Amino acid sequence: MKHGKSWLPAHILVWAYALLLVIPLYYLVASSFKTNDQIFAHPFSPPTSLSFGNFSEAFSSADLGMAVVNSGLVTVLSLALTLVLALPAAFALARSTGRAAKVVEGIFSLGFLIPTFAALFPTFLLAAATGLFHTRAFMVLFLPATAMPLSVVILVQFMRTIPKEMEEAARMDGASTFTVLRHVYTPMCLPGIATILLMNFLTFWNEYLYSLVIIGPDPSQRTVQVALPTLKSLTGTDYGVLTAGTVLTLVPVWVVYTVLQKRMQQALVSGAVKM
Repeated sequence: MKHGKSWLPAHILVWAYALLLVIPLYYLVASSFKTNDQIFAHPFSPPTSLSFGNFSEAFSSADLGMAVVNSGLVTVLSLALTLVLALPAAFALARSTGRAAKVVEGIFSLGFLIPTFAALFPTFLLAAATGLFHTRAFMVLFLPATAMPLSVVILVQFMRTIPKEMEEAARMDGASTFTVLRHVYTPMCLPGIATILLMNFLTFWNEYLYSLVIIGPDPSQRTVQVALPTLKSLTGTDYGVLTAGTVLTLVPVWVVYTVLQKRMQQALVSGAVKM
């Protein structure tokens, strides 16, 4: 009984935190089925009908179909390039024990100290100098650079937990360095890979500032986060349509989280066990 009472404050805090998350989500989803009058008159009441008129209006007004395709293309290619760069870098750092490796790892960690706004103007000049201004290609090259510090640091910690005997056994069987990375380290780091995929997906998908400046408002190029604010109007914004568009942009996030959450939970549990 005493053990149960000791856990009571923790349960209360967990449920209170869950409630704080659920209430805004419920308000967002419920508002997407309402008119402006219904939203302001009864903000937390359930919608009277499940008409998808707001969703179709948001989809057509902001051309969200093309925006979702652009965001998906930029996000997927950026995630792939991040893994292609981060895995070998983390592999080299995890296997190195010299002072130079610690210095290189520290340089990667310095990436956390660079403010987002501080790199905006140099990034703009770089995009203009390379001829990739107002293109999605530059964002595909730029976003992995912003994700490398966190990705490398996380993967290095996972790779250092892999016993060296496994690599030595693979070497005795004639495995090359690339084979060891592909068939030994990568499969055993899947929880860590899932973690950085999920974290980077959220960052890349929700990126707004650089997408607005670099890609611009062109409907054929802009991402979903740049397209969404076009649903707002200075004269009579339809908040039902705006919230419907927001809900549409959350669907890919929910799908990716559902797919990767088990792997991420494995990473958290394994980290707790090692501690």
